[in-house]
Amino acid sequence: MSKMSTERVKVALNGPTMGTRWSALFFTEPEFDKAPVRAALQGAVDEVDRQMSTWNAGSDLMRVNAAPVGEWVAVPAQLAAVLRLGLEIGRASGGAFDIGMGDAVTAWGFGPGDATSAGIRAAMQTARRPAHKVLESDGDRFRKAAPIALDLNGIAKGYGVDRLAETLRDHGIADALVGIDGEMRAMGLRPDGEAWTIAVEAPDAKRRTPHSILALQHAAVATSGDYRHWIEVQGRRLSHTMDPRRGAPLIASPASVTVVARTCAEADAWATALMVLGPDKGAELTRKQRLDALFLVRNDIGNVRSVGVGRLFSEEPAAIASAEGK
Repeated sequence: MSKMSTERVKVALNGPTMGTRWSALFFTEPEFDKAPVRAALQGAVDEVDRQMSTWNAGSDLMRVNAAPVGEWVAVPAQLAAVLRLGLEIGRASGGAFDIGMGDAVTAWGFGPGDATSAGIRAAMQTARRPAHKVLESDGDRFRKAAPIALDLNGIAKGYGVDRLAETLRDHGIADALVGIDGEMRAMGLRPDGEAWTIAVEAPDAKRRTPHSILALQHAAVATSGDYRHWIEVQGRRLSHTMDPRRGAPLIASPASVTVVARTCAEADAWATALMVLGPDKGAELTRKQRLDALFLVRNDIGNVRSVGVGRLFSEEPAAIASAEGK
């Protein structure tokens, strides 16, 4: 370990956002004033929440939802970038990732209100067109060609992580690990010159244990799973991930999908898309898109097997994958 690394002290910051917490870990000189950085990080995620929340009727996203069909709505540049990325990944995934599932999310009780039978019936009976065929863009303006309820829960947290990373860079911090609720982004290296290590969680609702360990450098990771956010209907546990084909939670899906990508927004969205597609079609699309993904799949008796796709993942349970240069 270099002399510089031994002189540095660990700084761990965190705060509330999007119903969970953000975190930032980095090393710096002992005299470093962390208060301005903490305030800037909190401000960055607050801005994401203010623009993209479906829990806040006054958010910029909800302004788009409330606008009449055919009316152009100007939105902030950050929201515009996330909407365009969501539409791009929706198109590339054949609609498996769909930011137009807001009605289904709300109907099934994963939004601000409780589930309702009438809402569920309506969501499942709606003839759906994917958002990338309904939402039109012109720079930072958007309009709906048909009724649609936008929801960015499958990408906004990842984008929030990217904003945390950008904020640290703005403050001269090039090496750090930032995250929101398990979505993580690694910047540079640890003080000892090694990559940042991140655990891929085992899909167990009762306890938190690692399944695999990733070593990440200049890369982001996101996991979508069925074991943290779910509802129980007639004795059956249903994931919060929506099936765009049905307007309802996924019935059959992997236990989890972990994706490593250049940005956390991309990793977040692709993890959702691959959950919808499942390990077979999902693995095929993963290769086509040159992604790196780890599918954890349960068998009939609850045992979990791994399906690793891409150069970063092996089939060993404790595989270490380096994402340097992604």
